[in-house]
Amino acid sequence: MIVTSAYAQTAPAASETPAAPAGEVHTETGVAHEADHGSGAFPPFDSTHFSSQLIWLVITFGLFYLLMKKIIVPRVGGILEDRQGRIAADLEEASRLKAESDAAVETYEKELAAARSKANGIAEAARNDAKAKAAADRTAIEAELAAKLAAAETRIGEIKAKAFAEVGTIAEETATAIVDQLIGGKATGDDIKAAVAAAKTGA
Repeated sequence: MIVTSAYAQTAPAASETPAAPAGEVHTETGVAHEADHGSGAFPPFDSTHFSSQLIWLVITFGLFYLLMKKIIVPRVGGILEDRQGRIAADLEEASRLKAESDAAVETYEKELAAARSKANGIAEAARNDAKAKAAADRTAIEAELAAKLAAAETRIGEIKAKAFAEVGTIAEETATAIVDQLIGGKATGDDIKAAVAAAKTGA
């Protein structure tokens, strides 16, 4: 209970307090013991203490408000800002890494396409070279075969001409031998040539 100065001035001194009847016990403040406990109310709910409770409530709330404003809120705000900054940095780093990975994938795909194109070009060039070489080899072989065939035909023609040239001589000798065997006489060379020529003409 808060005792104001006006109350202290108007309150009677302890020596001026009239003597209590026998059987009554007073406290140091001059209030009867029965009067102090007569109401039986819980002190926080006692209306006589509301003013002091309100004052302490205001003081406590003010101190708590100052504590929140000066210490707790700045620290929490700093923690939140720091965490937000870290999250933003992590997001930025993730975006950067994603961009780098996308660029690496794009570069890999370009290099892969270039390698495939180069491989196709090399394979096409090899096929063309093989075709050209095969065509050249075939042309050379055909030319060689044609030369050999021409030489063989020339040789056959020579042999044929020689054989035809010797047919007359062989026929004359054969005819002379036949005449000798048949008639027992010798025929002249002019007669045999004439006979061979007649036989060729008739053939």
